[in-house]
Amino acid sequence: MTNYWLIAVAVPLFVCTGCSGIFRTFLNSPWRARWQQPEAVIRSLSIRQGSSVADLGAGGGYFTFRLAYAVGPTGKVYAVDVDKGSLDYIARRAKEQGYTNVEVILAKYDDPLLPKGGVDLIFTCNTYHHLENRSDYFASAARYLRPDGRVAIIDLNGNSWFHKFFGHWTAKETSRSEMEAASYSLTNDFTFLTRQNFQIFQKNS
Repeated sequence: MTNYWLIAVAVPLFVCTGCSGIFRTFLNSPWRARWQQPEAVIRSLSIRQGSSVADLGAGGGYFTFRLAYAVGPTGKVYAVDVDKGSLDYIARRAKEQGYTNVEVILAKYDDPLLPKGGVDLIFTCNTYHHLENRSDYFASAARYLRPDGRVAIIDLNGNSWFHKFFGHWTAKETSRSEMEAASYSLTNDFTFLTRQNFQIFQKNS
């Protein structure tokens, strides 16, 4: 059973005191795999070898390196975040572990600053609810996607009191309506994650 009282105290403490290293360790800990099901998530994305993928809100790189493995040595993963400390950590880890297909990007709050027209997939996990003006954000981000490009959004679904109390979640109906307003269409709505919504959108031609 998850100690939600500990999370409720620890997470704000790590964030407010700038203990980003501790927070990254917390988010990357093995217990997360039990409910995050990262292998199933990666399979569901159907990523082709050689693809270019943006990990938007990469944080401690939980999905960054899994995505890097999926795209293979001829592909590219852009670890995108507004926190330089997180990106430095990912860059250091990529170098230590020999991931030559990972590149970090220090983004703006309203712009991921990706290579224009060069990304097959924008992937984001537990970041969507932090974004402001989300329809405008992804309407603008469409210029970074290739013609058949997709956006995968995994976000907390509000099923726990902790997420509801801190507002760290988004209803799937909300994200769908916002993405449709940004000229995307829903192509997949996966239901195997118990704590999160998992939807994939494709930009309209």
